[in-house]
Amino acid sequence: MLAKLLGALGLGAGLLLAGTAAAQGGTALPKNAYADPAAWLCRPDKTSGNACAVDLTTTVVKPDGSETVETYKANPNAPIDCFYVYPTVSNDPGVVSDMNPGPEELNVIRAQFARFGAKCRLYAPLYRQFTLTALRAGIGGKPLPGSGDPAMRRVGYDDVVDAWNWYLTHENHGRGVVLIGHSQGSGVLTRLIKNEIDGKPVQARLVSAILMGTRLPVEAGKDTGLFQHIPVCRSPSQTGCVIAYSSFRDTVPPPANSRFGKVTEAGDIAACANPANLAGGPGELHAYLSNAPAISGQSAPRTVWVKGKANPTTPFISAPGLLTSDCVQKNGFSYMQVHVNAVAADPRTDSIEGDVVGPDGKVAADWGLHLIDANLAMGNLVDIVGREGRAYLNAADQRIAPKPRK
Repeated sequence: MLAKLLGALGLGAGLLLAGTAAAQGGTALPKNAYADPAAWLCRPDKTSGNACAVDLTTTVVKPDGSETVETYKANPNAPIDCFYVYPTVSNDPGVVSDMNPGPEELNVIRAQFARFGAKCRLYAPLYRQFTLTALRAGIGGKPLPGSGDPAMRRVGYDDVVDAWNWYLTHENHGRGVVLIGHSQGSGVLTRLIKNEIDGKPVQARLVSAILMGTRLPVEAGKDTGLFQHIPVCRSPSQTGCVIAYSSFRDTVPPPANSRFGKVTEAGDIAACANPANLAGGPGELHAYLSNAPAISGQSAPRTVWVKGKANPTTPFISAPGLLTSDCVQKNGFSYMQVHVNAVAADPRTDSIEGDVVGPDGKVAADWGLHLIDANLAMGNLVDIVGREGRAYLNAADQRIAPKPRK
């Protein structure tokens, strides 16, 4: 079982491996006070500095080059909750981040989470994550001092568990909740679900889990694996299930050294649930692509959306019909492949940005479209959460409705 959990974490595998030894020693770090709204990026009662209270206005670029503006409005009376753990974004100089949000944490909330506020109340704790600084140093062969300390590698998970338990005790009140994560955030949530939710009474409150940019093990031909009681979602109205995927261009499939799309446990594959068509087969992605600097800190997208026309200035761009996706199994990998429906005759762009690009300017194919895993399917996922929420509430109503007398 440990091997399955390690495989699910992808980038976080090393974090978990060290974390399992945390009880044997290491530097003890103080706990965070999650009763304090300052320890959260988003919380409904956070009246100042709520990272989810942002402009999500979108320019819809149609195939003929015409444009319309789509506004966004959160639902303060949403009937379910969403709890989010963000990916590896911190540029703090140490091995683990501090509890002060920087532009990178605020930017990723806008890109990956705030839009769910149309369907659920939003909770996003700050946590002392393994930083992007430390990750880059390790990949470059020069790990930061202290990066091998078990307690330092476990602290992020412990923080999220503390935030989750505080939320359950003080905020949940029996409401349904969707867990949402990406990359390191998905790894942390994978471990939390396995340890704290799967097969336990609190699972009854799980509307669904959305784990993006990860490799969740399931048994080949089945919808369960690491999670024994939480299957892969196969319908937008299915509840108590998990949506997991990693995305690659169909023109740049996972290379042999890919970080995603494959697990190490014999007989298992990486789960893939296509948000554009959970039942299987291709579907149209309702993407909300960022019109701002990427979460990695790279330069703003270079895409020219309509030939001969100035780019929109709204924070997001949507291009109906431009992107489709499908879950595939190829060359030992299981992943969501993304196809760009290029039409040379129309004025709209025939390409999108989203690849990880190295210092040498070359695309790092092993990462796929990791940077925009969430953006690609954001509209689909928001719609699914809305439908799952209604299904969850309908089922709850049926459970408590009085039975007719005979």
